[in-house]
Amino acid sequence: MKLTKTDYLIYKDCAKNAWLKAHKPEIYFAKPLSVFDQGIIETGNEVDVLARDLFPGGVLIEDRDGSIETEDLLKAETPVIYQPVFETNLYKVVCDILVWNKNTNLYDLYEVKASNSGENKKAKDELYSYDIAFQYLVLKELGIAIGSLNLIRLNAEYVRGAELNIRELFSIENFTENVLEITETVAVEMKDAQEFLSQEKEPFGSCACITRGRSSHCTTFSYSNPQVPDYSVHDISRIGQSKKKLAELVDSGIFKIEDVPKEFELSEKQRNQVDATQSGRVFMDKGEIANFLDAISFPISFLDYETFAAGIPRFAGYSPFNQIPFQFSLHILEEGQSEPSHAEFIFTENKNPDEEFILALKKYLPEKGSVIVWYKSFEMGRNKDLIERNPEHRDFLENLNSRIIDLMDIFTNQHFIHANFKGKTSIKYILPVLAPELSYKTLDIKEGATASNTWDKVARGEYSKEESLEKIEHLKTYCKLDTYAMYAIWKYLKEAV
Repeated sequence: MKLTKTDYLIYKDCAKNAWLKAHKPEIYFAKPLSVFDQGIIETGNEVDVLARDLFPGGVLIEDRDGSIETEDLLKAETPVIYQPVFETNLYKVVCDILVWNKNTNLYDLYEVKASNSGENKKAKDELYSYDIAFQYLVLKELGIAIGSLNLIRLNAEYVRGAELNIRELFSIENFTENVLEITETVAVEMKDAQEFLSQEKEPFGSCACITRGRSSHCTTFSYSNPQVPDYSVHDISRIGQSKKKLAELVDSGIFKIEDVPKEFELSEKQRNQVDATQSGRVFMDKGEIANFLDAISFPISFLDYETFAAGIPRFAGYSPFNQIPFQFSLHILEEGQSEPSHAEFIFTENKNPDEEFILALKKYLPEKGSVIVWYKSFEMGRNKDLIERNPEHRDFLENLNSRIIDLMDIFTNQHFIHANFKGKTSIKYILPVLAPELSYKTLDIKEGATASNTWDKVARGEYSKEESLEKIEHLKTYCKLDTYAMYAIWKYLKEAV
């Protein structure tokens, strides 16, 4: 079989996962892509296409088996080629852009990534270097002389004006030196990967992810590691950052949290989670919870935002991957009330919602009292973004941020520990335990990624009028449950202490 760049990168992460993709795709693709992952792919495609405008007038190779067409275009010294295809006896790669450099009489290679230049740059640069090195080595084997090796990605510092300026939107970075430093290593890895993936017999035993935390597991982890339960030692809080601890448990054949020895060294939070699971007892620090609740003042506002992160900034004042705040839900509890009142806002046009979003907040949000959110860095961060783009509303938004209290802190700080929280602090885990009568499972929209994706399609006009109205109601129902859920959890805590 011919090794592709994609399979090589999967192999680097988890070799058995790559083998299953090649030989048992029904297992690899058994679980459909999440809405979040689909969104990443769609953003990537959108960025790829737009980046071609940096080098206009190129020829697009549409056939993924178009290596012969690519060869003909190279012989003709075609100035710009999009998606050129290259194959050797063992390898196959589709590049993003090749540009003929008249000064060097060589083709310069450009790899396009839908990522932000300011986020996790060091780790991403290493991954991108291996990505480009694979391409470079395939072209080198074919005798194609390449000039510079470049990375194109979104510029985190770019702020859109009335019109999109793609020269400022994208940053172009020369990765030639980075790549040449690792070519020998990559060449060996490519050979090893090709041989490994060509074997007909399935690799025996667990995959490499067995000693990684749950969030780093590969697509086929459950298949390759059937001895690991759905809730396992891999789910112990931050265990993925304690590699020696996890490896010691795995090497000892301990996969169930119930089997973790009492004397096994864990952090305080990890031990609390394990003890709760093993004992089945609920732990509540009523003193700490009471102190937390006493700091909350009436009227109490339970507030939640829904946003969409557009890789390519859609409106003036926005930078790549800035969150577009399109919706909020607000439940307000006055002192003495038995049930909160509800207000909501949703913006469904494909234009900047900032002003109307802020005005709706001003209209519905009480001028005093505590504002309860879940994971305050998100709402507070969006308010700070709104201030940057709309400084005339600074006083209101800064006042709002000064009143925010994070209900999640009760669970993050482990003032309340329950085995069924499974070490998580997401409201999706807490709510079913404390208020089982409320459920996201019955909703058409069950989580934030689907809400974001749904709004984007509504705003872009991808639904019929009837479908849009239906989707908008689903968005309202989902967001409304988020804020009512916070009220229900607050009420439970209030009654418990």
